[in-house]
Amino acid sequence: MTGQLPFPRQHARTQRFTLGAPRGYTISPDGTRVVFIRSGDGTDRTQQLWVLDLDAGREFTAAEPRALLAGAEEELSAEERARRERTRDGSAGVVGYAVDAAVELAAFALSGRLFVSELRAGTARELPARGPVVDPRPSPDGRHVAYVAAGELRVTPADGGDGGTAGDRALVSPDGPEVTWGLAEFIAAEEMGRHRGFWWSPQSDRLLAARVDTSPVQRWWIADPAHPDRAPAEVAYPAAGTANAEVALALIGLDGSRTDVTWDHGRFPYLARVHWSPAGPPLLLVQSRDQRTQHYLTVDTETGATRTVHSEEDATWVEPFPGVPAWTPDGQLVRISDEGDVRRLFVGDRPLSAAPLHVRAVLDVGDDDVLFSASGDEMHDIGVYRARYRDGGGPDGGERVGRRPYPTVSSAVRGGRVTVLSQACLERPGTQVEVVELGADGTERPLAAIGSYAEEPQLTARPRLVRAGEREIPCAVLLPDGYAEGDGPLPVLLDPYGGPHGQRVVAAHHAYLTSQWFADQGFAVIVADGRGTPGRSPAWEKAVSRTIADVALEDQVDALQALAGQFPLDLGRVAIRGWSFGGYLAALGALRRPDVFHAAVVGAPVTDLRLYDTHYQERYLGRPDEEPAVYAANSLITDEGLSGAALPHRPMLIVHGLADDNVVVAHSLRLSSALLAAGRPHEVLPLSGVTHMTPQEQVAENLLLLQVDFLKRSLGMA
Repeated sequence: MTGQLPFPRQHARTQRFTLGAPRGYTISPDGTRVVFIRSGDGTDRTQQLWVLDLDAGREFTAAEPRALLAGAEEELSAEERARRERTRDGSAGVVGYAVDAAVELAAFALSGRLFVSELRAGTARELPARGPVVDPRPSPDGRHVAYVAAGELRVTPADGGDGGTAGDRALVSPDGPEVTWGLAEFIAAEEMGRHRGFWWSPQSDRLLAARVDTSPVQRWWIADPAHPDRAPAEVAYPAAGTANAEVALALIGLDGSRTDVTWDHGRFPYLARVHWSPAGPPLLLVQSRDQRTQHYLTVDTETGATRTVHSEEDATWVEPFPGVPAWTPDGQLVRISDEGDVRRLFVGDRPLSAAPLHVRAVLDVGDDDVLFSASGDEMHDIGVYRARYRDGGGPDGGERVGRRPYPTVSSAVRGGRVTVLSQACLERPGTQVEVVELGADGTERPLAAIGSYAEEPQLTARPRLVRAGEREIPCAVLLPDGYAEGDGPLPVLLDPYGGPHGQRVVAAHHAYLTSQWFADQGFAVIVADGRGTPGRSPAWEKAVSRTIADVALEDQVDALQALAGQFPLDLGRVAIRGWSFGGYLAALGALRRPDVFHAAVVGAPVTDLRLYDTHYQERYLGRPDEEPAVYAANSLITDEGLSGAALPHRPMLIVHGLADDNVVVAHSLRLSSALLAAGRPHEVLPLSGVTHMTPQEQVAENLLLLQVDFLKRSLGMA
């Protein structure tokens, strides 16, 4: 137990208090079972597969990895390590699973081996398969399991056949050394939120599979300087302005047949979404390279031809959203689209939501309604809503599910009549998970609760959520525990992410634990979500187009100055820290506004924007070969990036994992070289063997301690 451990160690050992918390829910269509993942306690990294039997009112394990592996340590293939890095999952064991249509059979991989679990009985067994196995998925009828191994899409009988490998066979094999079938390419997994590469037909007789050819993509090599005896890892990385992987789809039959799916790949190279359900033909969402156009396509499963059923264009960019496109059971298209400055839910051409709701994701499509997540006037309050599309339903905003008298961060998974509702809030630690039955009349009948084994932190976060300045920038302000009015102004630490896809100001207690710990070290901590961050409006998000550096930095400065009139802030001692985009923002502050920021902790920053990937970077800045001035103006290592050379030099601690394959360490090395050439003193902390998500316990713990030491030294704090 870690009851008396200091916060940095407890925070690291519990993987930010996520271990022991349930996640990954699936509900059986008959409403009798809820399947989920949870580790044994708050420091146990090994996730187990669990079943909640609603009729019996009990939970039981359906797969215990340690028993299945006979106590052996888990060994991960390169493909599985990459998949977990893309999903930012630092745990072990059953980190993901897939089920058949009846939710009676689950499939998962352990150490590259294939396992299935009979969910009614809670028994698990290994199936013969050629490994290392990646992303196994049962057919809807539960008779087969498809998986990827060595770039092949393979299938094996779910009953194990004759106990040998005779029934295990390849459906389609790579036709080139850099071709894979059934896997999501880097861009899809890292930036589009598509982590899958194959989809079963509702009839279980064929699969829709992605063919990925990375031969056009440039190669980078990521070395581990701490182990010079090891060869560098080769990575196909599509940096801005360079070639992407070529992605195609084919219908692959269990009889060995193949029908290629056709669309205009030249105009729409990005495959953002795939949906295949009994309600209609396969649905694809494809995007143009500049991401200003996207088409919703249906696939003719006999010929592979596609037809456009809806198109969207935007002068800035279009957005793929979670859960869509999809079909309603009666064959209507479900989508989320920007209409003016409102992000709305549509069924067919009919809007089902209205301002002030800002729709974020579709969670489930039912027989007469759609379950979705959205925020309203208060961006930090993220709720689950239900909108009806039958019987004349219209844009009434929908009814909220899981009503609470206070703001929450909520999500839901639904299966038939049963819904698993997860809700976090500021008033209590962790996330509460309830199983409820949603009535047609809007009532909610509690059925059960799913317990969490996660540890409670040794501190309590006390953020004050406010809006700052003329733009009403959402902010959270945290002061030290025990601070009293009259104690005097405090050194300030800005603790943002501050960029696209990363909302920090939310109504969830655990979102502020690290910020509160920094506050308790003697700082007034500010978390500000400026323009570019999600949750407010399309215009708010798209304001960073072509000028991401100036806009993001301006909002941090404006928030700080506006809050100085409300809180005890010592504007003569201001620091900023961040990771990834937050690290980029911290470096921007130290370099371009040393009149405001007096020290910066710069973690895994993107510094040379030409070195980041196509789908992300070109969305915000265009292509570097077409708009080089835009990249120069927004990068940190150019003359424009170092334009404050005559201004005061501020202490800067640059931290980067040497094994990072998302923001490669070249970013920090180039920044360090540029700073040295400009005569700017700085410190560099390389992290051997560490990736972008820094899951190692000792690294995560000591990073917090080293940052506090650096900040106190730099700001002259005793």
